[in-house]
Amino acid sequence: MGNVDSKLNFRKAVIQLTTKTQPVEATDHAFWDQFWADTATTVQDVFALVPAAEIRAVREESPSNLATLCYKAVEKLVQGAESGCPSEKERQIVLNCIRLLTRILPYIFEDADWRGFFWSTVPGAGRAGQDEGDDDDGARPLAESLLLAVSDLLFCPDFTVQSHKRTGSDTVEDIQSIDSCEYIWEAGVGFAQSPPLNYTHDLNRTELLKLLLTCFSEAMYLPPSADNILNPWVTFFCATDNRHALPLFTSLLNVVCAYDAVGYGIPYNHLMFSDYREVLVEHAVQVLIVTLDLDHSASAMEDLEPVGPDNLFVNYLSRIHREEDFSFILKGLARLMTNPLIQTYLPNSAKKIRFHQELLVLFWKLCDFNKKFLFFVLKSSDVLDVLVPILFYLNDARADQSRVGLVHIGVFILLLLSGERNFGVRLNKPYSVRVPMDIPVFTGTHADLLIIFHKIITSGHQRLQPLFDCLLTIVVNVSPYLKSLSMVAANKLLHLLEAFSTNWFLFSASQNHHLVFFLLEVFNNLIQYQFDGNCNLVYAIIRKRNIFHQLANLSSDPATIHKALQMKKRKKTTTAIISRINSQETISMEGSRPAVPAEPGTLKASLVAIPGTPPLLELSMHACILQSTFPYGMLSKLPLQTIMRLLQVLVPQVEKICIDKGLTDESEILKFLQHGTLVGLLPVPHPILIRKYQANAGTAMWFRTYMWGVIYLRNVDPPIWYDTDVRLFEIQRI
Repeated sequence: MGNVDSKLNFRKAVIQLTTKTQPVEATDHAFWDQFWADTATTVQDVFALVPAAEIRAVREESPSNLATLCYKAVEKLVQGAESGCPSEKERQIVLNCIRLLTRILPYIFEDADWRGFFWSTVPGAGRAGQDEGDDDDGARPLAESLLLAVSDLLFCPDFTVQSHKRTGSDTVEDIQSIDSCEYIWEAGVGFAQSPPLNYTHDLNRTELLKLLLTCFSEAMYLPPSADNILNPWVTFFCATDNRHALPLFTSLLNVVCAYDAVGYGIPYNHLMFSDYREVLVEHAVQVLIVTLDLDHSASAMEDLEPVGPDNLFVNYLSRIHREEDFSFILKGLARLMTNPLIQTYLPNSAKKIRFHQELLVLFWKLCDFNKKFLFFVLKSSDVLDVLVPILFYLNDARADQSRVGLVHIGVFILLLLSGERNFGVRLNKPYSVRVPMDIPVFTGTHADLLIIFHKIITSGHQRLQPLFDCLLTIVVNVSPYLKSLSMVAANKLLHLLEAFSTNWFLFSASQNHHLVFFLLEVFNNLIQYQFDGNCNLVYAIIRKRNIFHQLANLSSDPATIHKALQMKKRKKTTTAIISRINSQETISMEGSRPAVPAEPGTLKASLVAIPGTPPLLELSMHACILQSTFPYGMLSKLPLQTIMRLLQVLVPQVEKICIDKGLTDESEILKFLQHGTLVGLLPVPHPILIRKYQANAGTAMWFRTYMWGVIYLRNVDPPIWYDTDVRLFEIQRI
């Protein structure tokens, strides 16, 4: 009964607040205490008992009452942080204030007139720092007080961390004087001790992190812009004023990378026991990627120093350098990314995490801000433990338009990795793990897996077309290092060339010829640098030699172009012609399932910044092929010399052997090609060209939009931002 009465009293207080037309004095403690002192409501209760319409009504009709409620709630948090919450009652007050602010803040942010409120020292004033006289009395803006209190509370003994005081001691640890580096939540980077698990502490940390995310979410209520707009909440929280910045960064990173969703592997254990650590890990990784949201790319910083206001979280991330720390991070992320791929004999018996998109963003940030980490990742075949789950996610999401953002982030990561020579070298490791992807069965290397995965081009949806350039660039970048492609992968490359070299496709858009150039560059790299081991590819080229002959004799006169474009009118989409390739790819891998389209009734974030892929590639070649605005004249410069010379030499030899020996078995032909050589017969090898990912304002905006879209969709219990006026992206409800 007590809990029912508590909810009833809380609801009465909310009704009183919404019906009072006169301002309630801040000194009326009896009135304000109704919201936190005598209640024991969960965060779900608060969201149910404080309806959105009533928050907006108070905001419009009794603004001073809403301002006082926010001010008093922050005041209680500050008091709790100063006292260290020694009693159960004080902890309950703090939790109630956390939940109330988490509920209210989005409605403050959605109104442009209210956004400056938390940055004022008195209700109604402008953002701090706008006026010389704003801060005369030395008082902190409300936002700063709130963020510092939350930071203190995240290292509050017996509330969010294990107390270090001796058993039986009556003294309370002074939260203002403790060294929070001794209270880091988990062993890992820079911390060796693993504190005992305490589910109450995990729950309290999670509620505080929810509030932090809500504070940072002001970014959701601003329209997308490529301008460098710093998030004031993140900027302050990650600056030197926050004395807990280092231990909090370390705690978040270690909690994420140390988490093991499977545990001892007892079947169905996740259905029998609540895993409070998982909820904490989800919010930890979300807070982490938001605090690392910086417009300036570390790749442009030789000394890894952040530009502009110091973001300590980015600074700490960029300075991690010990091999054991890199190993801990990489193994942890790879373990979590691989978790959704786990197959067991008992259906649904193993726990599957659902925050893989946040993990991909975190991995991206690590590689972008810490080049030593990127080099460590590529130093061994451990990078393949990240590659395989990324390919799995992309394959699974390729037909679902609501997950187009997931495909983009995965392709961006592969593009970043492919810009480094070591990635191509690592791909030569044999692929033996059988991940449930609906791709053809093959025996080969991880390079084969990467190329076969490019069925995303032939079986994805229309919105993935802007990624075709990136997908082929990845293959171009790694091609000089691929020692031996399987027949399945070789045929895949030839099928793609066949699709992209048709007249109607080549002339239907000014950039379509890029794809042919990319594929020809792949073949040239493999022939010039890895001919000896690639007899399967050479055989596939000989079998499909008519494609190259047609390209060599391609006519680009106006009549041919007109005829090709007339054909295009009979084709509905680009994928119409290449979808037929799928019929040539038969048996799929065991345990796989085809990618499914988006289900009706799902909430989908349609990210505004996604439709066009931003300029990702730094083209360091002198030729204007890739930037030609009038491509038809450039088609006469197709780089066919190497391939035509190969065909000129080998086709007569293969035909002669077939006639002389009466060969019909391709294995004999492959054996001949395997021992053949073109030394001295091919043109001089061209220099290897690697196209590197180049960060810019457009991609920074894309990442911010995607990140917040994921966070919006993942936080449904409670639905923090649901039904608020989000402007960073569009919400489509079906």
